[in-house]
Amino acid sequence: MQQIPHTYQTLYSELAQRSLDAAFSTEFNIGGRFVTAEVKGRRYWYLDLPSPDGGKTRRYVGPVDDPDITRRVENFKDLKADIKERRKLVSTLVREAYLPRPERKTGDIIQALAEAGFFRLRGVLVGTVAYQCYPAVLGVRLPSTSMVTGDADFAQFHSISTAVDDKMPPVLDTLRQVDPTFREIPHQADGRFTTQYSSRSGYRVEFLTPNTGSADYEGHPTTMPALGGASAQPLRFLDFLIYEPIRAVLLHGAGVPVNVPSPERYAIHKLIIASRRRTDSDGTAKSRKDKMQAATIMEAMIEQRQSDDLADAFMEAYVMEAYGRGAAWKEAIRKTLSQIDHGTRETVLPALARAIRKLERDPSEFHLEDVAAAPKP
Repeated sequence: MQQIPHTYQTLYSELAQRSLDAAFSTEFNIGGRFVTAEVKGRRYWYLDLPSPDGGKTRRYVGPVDDPDITRRVENFKDLKADIKERRKLVSTLVREAYLPRPERKTGDIIQALAEAGFFRLRGVLVGTVAYQCYPAVLGVRLPSTSMVTGDADFAQFHSISTAVDDKMPPVLDTLRQVDPTFREIPHQADGRFTTQYSSRSGYRVEFLTPNTGSADYEGHPTTMPALGGASAQPLRFLDFLIYEPIRAVLLHGAGVPVNVPSPERYAIHKLIIASRRRTDSDGTAKSRKDKMQAATIMEAMIEQRQSDDLADAFMEAYVMEAYGRGAAWKEAIRKTLSQIDHGTRETVLPALARAIRKLERDPSEFHLEDVAAAPKP
């Protein structure tokens, strides 16, 4: 894999910082006042704004123990939007560093949801659009063939959606600012709820949430108080994916700050779901894409000497059955690893074994030898 020159990695870091600062300064009215409040033993920042009736409205900002958010609260009055200069940075990173940018409609949709507060409310961008952020995050160029997508997926923990005591404006109104043909798709199990939105051209936006309970919940939508009228589709394994996301910048417009899964969790999650796809042509194609993305990120992390992070996520997912999550995670990971390109296996498995030993565990606990001995796919 080709490394991204350090100069451009530095430019990306600068863009990330300035985009986050600009989003913060434009999203929160200068006439407001920041206050802290304790919720379930943890302190959070809120912005109190005067309302026309003489009262006040309160907006959720983020955890007090998040140093980036607290710094921006402290420097709020000094933050300035710098759109023109940030557009130049985005252009440079795309044109000279060959970093991927989303196609325009995808970028416009994510930007609209960002401005509506989705990421401020601790939502996470998932799927292939999130994968487009990883070349800059990892500092290497990833194959563009696995970045093509026709939809955008967004996730949030239900517990967060109920705890933040704030909400986005109506999602449908936000999407129609980008494309007036967007419409709600009534959920099949209960038409009163909507987890998906579709435009006339077939572009799909879907909201997801983890299902950590009974499989019976998977067929039913979950209400999400923070998501502006949208519900969410419960999915298995999603809690592992979106736990402790990272901040990144989508290279669209002047840079769109987003939350995405950590690359190691993204890769391991793809190992899990690749073997669980349907066996029809659509499911098979998605499974191939899952395997390619998982293998690419794992190789990139090993090359960038981030094997410890990868191994830590691998071990966490592999032993989930010890926490009542069943053996499905373990079997899915082993099956997909045995099916990825043999050359990739020869790179990934020894590196995982070394990192596992470094983390003071025995690689034999994770049956890497069995996977290594699997026949070539």
